[in-house]
Amino acid sequence: MSLNHGAIWWSELMTRDLPGSVKYYADVCGWSFEELPAGEEDYRVAVAHGRPVAGIRDVTGLEEFEGADPHWFTYIAVDDVDAALERTRFAGGRVVQAPMDVAGVGRIALVSDAGGAPLGLLTPVFPTDDLVAEDRRHVTEAELDEDNFPV
Repeated sequence: MSLNHGAIWWSELMTRDLPGSVKYYADVCGWSFEELPAGEEDYRVAVAHGRPVAGIRDVTGLEEFEGADPHWFTYIAVDDVDAALERTRFAGGRVVQAPMDVAGVGRIALVSDAGGAPLGLLTPVFPTDDLVAEDRRHVTEAELDEDNFPV
């Protein structure tokens, strides 16, 4: 099992007020934003400390979100999406959307857990363990001075 199996990997805000949401998260969290071409959709990638941390998606006019309140949607990393779907069924969950490959992202599927809560499962397209180990080392060194006190 990889170091990232079970880690929260990505979150997306589904909103009908993209400018208001971008302003809020810029003001409150200090995020900057990059516009990402997503076909007809308006999508922003939130960036913190030079790294992408979340997405904000404008769901205005999208039928599947009609009547839904704005909400955050979370993706959890798994080593094998297809195997995780079998475990989902066995554990009382439900497959909502069959797995699909997303270029540059990985293999994703949408499910609901045994209590009905929706979530995404994702097998990232690139090796993840090296990134986790690198991030942990980098954060530790960057946040500590030579006396090992937080900077």
